[in-house]
Amino acid sequence: MKSHYLTSISASLITALSMPSTLMAQQPETPAKPALAPEIEEEVAEIPKDLIEDPHVREELGINEFTAPSIRLIFDDLDQLTPMPVRETRHVLPERMPLSRTDLALEIGFLIADGFLAVQHGHIEDIKPIAKNLSKYGRALGAGDRVNRHAKSLLENAKKKNIEALKNELSATQKDVEKELVQLKDADLAHLISLGGWIRALECASAAVNKEFTEERANQLFREDIADYYEGSIGGLEPRISKKPTFVAIREICAGLKVTMTLAPDEEPSEAKVKEITTQAKRLALLALTREK
Repeated sequence: MKSHYLTSISASLITALSMPSTLMAQQPETPAKPALAPEIEEEVAEIPKDLIEDPHVREELGINEFTAPSIRLIFDDLDQLTPMPVRETRHVLPERMPLSRTDLALEIGFLIADGFLAVQHGHIEDIKPIAKNLSKYGRALGAGDRVNRHAKSLLENAKKKNIEALKNELSATQKDVEKELVQLKDADLAHLISLGGWIRALECASAAVNKEFTEERANQLFREDIADYYEGSIGGLEPRISKKPTFVAIREICAGLKVTMTLAPDEEPSEAKVKEITTQAKRLALLALTREK
């Protein structure tokens, strides 16, 4: 887009320089930039800045429609809640792979999230089955070569118990699958991977705060900007995805969470609100893992 824009400006300058001075004087000094239609502006979902891993992407946000929040940064934001009830909230995925690509994308987001949970909580033995599943899901999404490299590295670093390297590989897995999906012109699925990761993170984190409530811990959950982003991003998906009953329900829950998570200037988080977030996070997880038949 930038190159077309610059070419257009260059052509305009050449035309202007060839005009008589009287005509040049009639040209506006700074042409007005065409505004987006209101209905389009409402569909643009702004990613919370602290969830954008690559600083260069932040500069491109106005023209990059494929960027999705980093699952790694979502977990970094929740690091203060460790330990979380990982095993108590675990989901066992069926051996059979999903038939729908939207289900594949959501579930690979859950797998990446489970990888971060395993690393954060020292459950290194969980990395092997997670890496195996990531390879299977990567092949099914058409990103097998990219994911296989990361799965192999995950296994190697799990043996060495190299925590930082494990986090880097999980983060790189998300990025590389997203790149492959963009090349396959299936960029909407990249947003669903991030959505799956956030849902799993919220489910586990809210259960942790519900189990051991303090205002300081609860504050980590009250991210209405994240709920707002995912509500908007679902609305911006292709209608064949966004109008599916599952995604309509997920979007409605995100809208409700946005309200629940919004605190007045003098309001502190309450146990009642945390319980509501926990309940809705469980609903989100069940919806996200309900496969199409």
